[in-house]
Amino acid sequence: MTVEIRRIEPSDAEAIKAIYACPNAYMSTLQLPHPSLEMWEKRLQHLPENVYAYVALIDGSIVGQIGFELSTNPRRRHVGTFGMGVKDDVQGSGVGSALLHTIIDLADNWLNLNRIELTVYVDNERAIALYKKFGFEIEGESKAYAFRNGHYVNAYHMARVVMPAV
Repeated sequence: MTVEIRRIEPSDAEAIKAIYACPNAYMSTLQLPHPSLEMWEKRLQHLPENVYAYVALIDGSIVGQIGFELSTNPRRRHVGTFGMGVKDDVQGSGVGSALLHTIIDLADNWLNLNRIELTVYVDNERAIALYKKFGFEIEGESKAYAFRNGHYVNAYHMARVVMPAV
């Protein structure tokens, strides 16, 4: 199964909505269940200049999405952060790896970033394993980070840091 990556387009709103309507996608992110098409249309029409967004396709269908945000703070311009979602029925098929590879290449080879940060729920073992595979390390934990399905959940703060050669 080949995963194709391309920049997101405003016309992708319905497919992005379908990703975040999947239980694993909204349970593993800060999204809420039952996203509206209008919300995604607005988001995709007004992406800030410091945000790079991509979709993953299998056989022409959008099955994953990643948004990569560059810090605008002058003292943190070396940092990017991201969030992503993958449709439930294709998780474990390389979609997350393809999306991560895309932003890491962008950060390392085009944007001159040396730190990529993320937060992930401590019980999202599949995502944590994926991030570790790409060199991310757990730097800390936030207790009661978010409210999910009637309970508070903790989250890890992870980062991949590549220091420039001296």
